[in-house]
Amino acid sequence: MNIEQVRFNMIEQQIRTWDVLDTDVLDLLHACKRELFVPPAQHNFALMDLETPLAPISATAKMWPPRVEARVVQDLQLVGSEHVLEVGTGSGYLTALLAARAKHVTTVEIDPKLAQFGAENLHRADVKNVTTLVGDASKGWAKNAKYDVIVFTGSMEVIPDEVFAQLNEGGRVFAIVGKAPVMQARIAKKLGESFVETVQFETVVAPLVNAAKAPAFVF
Repeated sequence: MNIEQVRFNMIEQQIRTWDVLDTDVLDLLHACKRELFVPPAQHNFALMDLETPLAPISATAKMWPPRVEARVVQDLQLVGSEHVLEVGTGSGYLTALLAARAKHVTTVEIDPKLAQFGAENLHRADVKNVTTLVGDASKGWAKNAKYDVIVFTGSMEVIPDEVFAQLNEGGRVFAIVGKAPVMQARIAKKLGESFVETVQFETVVAPLVNAAKAPAFVF
């Protein structure tokens, strides 16, 4: 198998067709080798249009499909000066993409085995502008605030209010909001005391551990 031909096909057939047209992002996908961030048992699935399992490191965790990762990186429009918080390190691949476009990424993973796996992958890929931590960042990570961008890698019913206090002015939160089978990828931007929210695309991903839930309706 010619892995570079497979990567080319992934970018042309999966990612461009999902409106990812930023040439810098497309070049980054060529440079940052996704197959190096998966367990050996999943190597053959790394460039496929699916959620790549992270077994045996985790029985449940999966990487987003490549097209979703690429679209998020494009839609965030990072310019290289941002301090980014990533909630859910997973394999470290999305972390590496964000780090290539930002000044620094703080990534927090609740599963210690995944945190170690992601940190090892980032070290092997020589990604230096990342701090990897173990903990529950389902409501953000105030210890290192404030951030310019916060990215949640699991879905939630609502974005926690606590998160917005951790943003700099003009900062953005990316989150996939809703309940299966209806979820929306949204970016909420802080403007003074208010927030402007835009829907980027529709998708369905597994909930974040301890994800925020919408208030129960009371009769």
